[in-house]
Amino acid sequence: MDINKTDTGVVVTDPQNDFLSEDGVTWGLVGASVTELGTVGNIERLFQTAKSNGFKVFISPHYYYPTDHQWQFGGTLENVMHDINMFDRKGALTMDGFDGSGADWLERYKPYIEDGETVVTSPHKVYGPENNDLVLQLRKRGIGKVILAGMSANLCVEAHLRELLEQGFEVTVVKDATAGARHPELGDGYEAAIINFGYLANAVKTTDEVVAEMGG
Repeated sequence: MDINKTDTGVVVTDPQNDFLSEDGVTWGLVGASVTELGTVGNIERLFQTAKSNGFKVFISPHYYYPTDHQWQFGGTLENVMHDINMFDRKGALTMDGFDGSGADWLERYKPYIEDGETVVTSPHKVYGPENNDLVLQLRKRGIGKVILAGMSANLCVEAHLRELLEQGFEVTVVKDATAGARHPELGDGYEAAIINFGYLANAVKTTDEVVAEMGG
């Protein structure tokens, strides 16, 4: 995949406190993976390089509003997210209580996300972008190739990868700018994702490799 600022965008899923802060509600599950991979710093390097070299950046966040907790069923991790109030916001039309919450961006990412240039899409509600406007926002800007990173590897990142491929995009996954949960019964989400990334993506690369190709 040829990486260039003309038709390549950077997509980051869920760069939010509940995943990436030590105070986040999932840190007990994802913290070891995030720490070992250097995920927080690697995502920041992608932001820095994209901004310095004129690449468009897109954030696909995960939010739950009070009405979302009225759902009558969900999958295993969906139910967990609802039970622990992950990504909770007080409503779609209010920012009350958002700043510093689990749904908020990691503080060190705010200068990149809140610069007036980064596209923050409507929230995805399960794992993939089928129900938000990410694909529309990419297409409206002539983006046909995606550098994909964020949280978490075998859930939202993999779901975004699969849907973007189905929609006709080329996708490079940045394998150390993501991480996954480790669960004694469900297993290592990161290791599961890495196998599928290799089978599915146009390329799977490290942050060092991608930054170099972006001109960093």
